[in-house]
Amino acid sequence: MTKTDPRMELLSPAGSFESLRTAVLYGADAVYLGGEMYGLRAKARNFEKEELAQAVAYAHQHDVKVYVTVNIIAHNEHLTGIEEYLIYLNSIGVDALIMADAGLIQIARTTVPDMEIHLSTQASATNYQTFRFWASQGVKRIVAAREISLAEMSEIREKIPEGLTIEAFAHGAMCISISGRCLLSTYLSSRDSNLGLCSQPCRWSYRLMEETRPGEYFPITEGEEGTYIFNSKDLCMVEYLPQMQKAGIGSIKIEGRMKTPLYVAMVTKVYREALDDLATDPDLYESKKEYYKEQLSLVSHRDYTTGFYLGKPGSEDQIYSSASYIKEIDFAGKVLKDEGESLLIEQRGKFLKGEELFLLLPESPMIPLVVSYIRAEDGTEQESAPHAQQKVRIPCPEGSMIPEGTILVRKI
Repeated sequence: MTKTDPRMELLSPAGSFESLRTAVLYGADAVYLGGEMYGLRAKARNFEKEELAQAVAYAHQHDVKVYVTVNIIAHNEHLTGIEEYLIYLNSIGVDALIMADAGLIQIARTTVPDMEIHLSTQASATNYQTFRFWASQGVKRIVAAREISLAEMSEIREKIPEGLTIEAFAHGAMCISISGRCLLSTYLSSRDSNLGLCSQPCRWSYRLMEETRPGEYFPITEGEEGTYIFNSKDLCMVEYLPQMQKAGIGSIKIEGRMKTPLYVAMVTKVYREALDDLATDPDLYESKKEYYKEQLSLVSHRDYTTGFYLGKPGSEDQIYSSASYIKEIDFAGKVLKDEGESLLIEQRGKFLKGEELFLLLPESPMIPLVVSYIRAEDGTEQESAPHAQQKVRIPCPEGSMIPEGTILVRKI
């Protein structure tokens, strides 16, 4: 979005090809993903070179853009081969590079000068002068640091070049360190979070030890299981989309390249619906806020927070008192084909004959589905679907056409 274009892009995570297809089906305008090198989610499945080309082609067939993460904080060793990699990304039609390291950005500007560069949140851009600087270096979009309020965002928008887009996180996991630039993982587990290897020690339980009393560990009480003083709540801004739009944010980003296709489906679907409702009729959007929140509460999450957007949060606003997640639905399966009377599905979680499941449709409310039969591919009747990724047939709701890739969920 620029000063003259009020529309906000919906940017969804794609940690795997399956998640990419899911994000496309459920309404993403763009997806972000990583290759096997230079990205900050080394533990995600990510994409090999050939897969990257296939992913870009698939997304473009559906008018969805693809942004590739090249956002590590590089050391000398990481400079070898970077030009070849960038040239390859350019050759397969990647829409933009997400980058944080000034040296890598300089290499990109000379190696693939026509490639669009988006500044990663890892670069911690928190003021309009920093935005102006990166614009002068050829950056076309900046992913704002998560520590910026909406009031600050509005001032930034007014004081930066019109063609520079602001992207900001709207939903997902938060990091206690400034824009994710954390050393805790490196120190405690020798896994560098700035190279994509974070072991998430902020989610661990901690005790206090006084230096003259070694071996005496004192709890910092928050709950029976101990304290989680580094553990943040999850961000959720679905109630504040008009405010994000008014502040000049052009792209809202969903965190979650490590999350399941069910998570990607539900969160993308809800934000797609909310954005479309807002564009159609602001009163309709306002009337459905509780519905959006209810839907987002079904999928795995920690307690929700608005982060720094509405002002600096207190500990009660951001720190989470547990390492556990809240969820009300499980990933039961994925539709491979609507065969008329039956759905051919790929099972992801055990379910039983006679159980009620729900079809998470891209553009309508969930449809209940009683599993009156389960048949293996050879037609054999089964009482349950117990094997992961087993292909089975179950009834198709009468009068419905279920798109390939539709997620099937089971309420817990």
